Amino acid sequence: MFTEKQLERYADVLLWGLQKARTGKFRNNDIILVRYNLAALRLAEILQAKLLDKGFNPLVRLLPTSVMEQTFFDKANKNQLIFEPPGEKVLYKNLNGSIFLYAPESLTHLQHIDPSKIAKAAIARKPLRDILSKREEQGTFGWTLCSFPTAQMAKHARLSFKHYVDQIARACYLNKPNPVQAWEEIYRSAQSIKRWLNKLRIKYYHVESKDIDLKIAHGEKRRWIGISGHNIPSFELFISPDWRQTEGVYVANQPSYRSGNYVKGVRLEFKKGSVVKVGAEAGRDFVKKQLSMDKGANRLGEFSLTDTRFSKIDTFMADTLYDENFGGRFGNCHIAVGSSYSDTFSGNPAKLTKSLKQRLGFNDSALHWDLINTEDKTVTAHMANGKKMVIYEKGKFKH
Repeated sequence: MFTEKQLERYADVLLWGLQKARTGKFRNNDIILVRYNLAALRLAEILQAKLLDKGFNPLVRLLPTSVMEQTFFDKANKNQLIFEPPGEKVLYKNLNGSIFLYAPESLTHLQHIDPSKIAKAAIARKPLRDILSKREEQGTFGWTLCSFPTAQMAKHARLSFKHYVDQIARACYLNKPNPVQAWEEIYRSAQSIKRWLNKLRIKYYHVESKDIDLKIAHGEKRRWIGISGHNIPSFELFISPDWRQTEGVYVANQPSYRSGNYVKGVRLEFKKGSVVKVGAEAGRDFVKKQLSMDKGANRLGEFSLTDTRFSKIDTFMADTLYDENFGGRFGNCHIAVGSSYSDTFSGNPAKLTKSLKQRLGFNDSALHWDLINTEDKTVTAHMANGKKMVIYEKGKFKH
């Protein structure tokens, strides 16, 4: 397990990430929500102390255990599934920051639950997420999250617990005397690549690998973002494309654990922007029901690339946060089906209204599901002037 010094460093990195993630400045007495699973209790305690020292008002919430989650979905009727606790909207309208410490006791405890019940509960909470999205666009809210190692995570990744902990420590630079300084250096390096990408007048991207042949529209008024503090760790650069022009086949060669379910070998075929055919080696029924959650669930919300020069992650971790930032030999790309990120809008996010999002092809959904591919791939940008340029190859951006 982590040493006390590593936990202190982890908390420092999370606070760095929180402040980087918010476009507006934090102020004294800002309300910061800290949500955590039981295994991450000690890290939550350290964070609470540091937030108090900075003059914030930490609101600390222990999340339901896996047994509680399973019991809820086993027993909840249709009204209980969508129940909203009194005062929840008031809280969300006043939150200034959020830190989530993910430390699951189980990754498959909901595999027997009807996926439509899980979807119904997620849809019911979407208005709360929309409140935070709007506050983030206005610069009054910022968020970050991390994973805290558990025995079940290590088991599903087929790693010893020590190896799993070491992977997290290495990825987050917790063995360095000043991990925040290391993150600042990565942050600056990524700025150069983002500036390069955002100067190009790209019409669409063609992603090709052994199993992928996918065309993704850049979209009007878009910008590449990433390594912004939102996730710890995060080495990906990404864009929310114009979902309406997605064409071709995407295959996730990494397994995925989502909502207490396991899926493997997901294959999606897109036509005119929507998924028209779904395949999977395991969990196909769950995938299909997730993609039918709402109108936008079978559309593209994100296209992401991770440069192997940044990421220290070199093994499957059974955790999307780490797997979507996989470095290894060829880096990775991932797409997310479902909701878009409004901060990839190149204008003022505060002016990105619902109608403008629709006109520009930003997707909206209660779902956001990252699906990862680590194959050797080439990404070719097709420019507005008809020229082509390879922007990513052999796991690296060509800049």
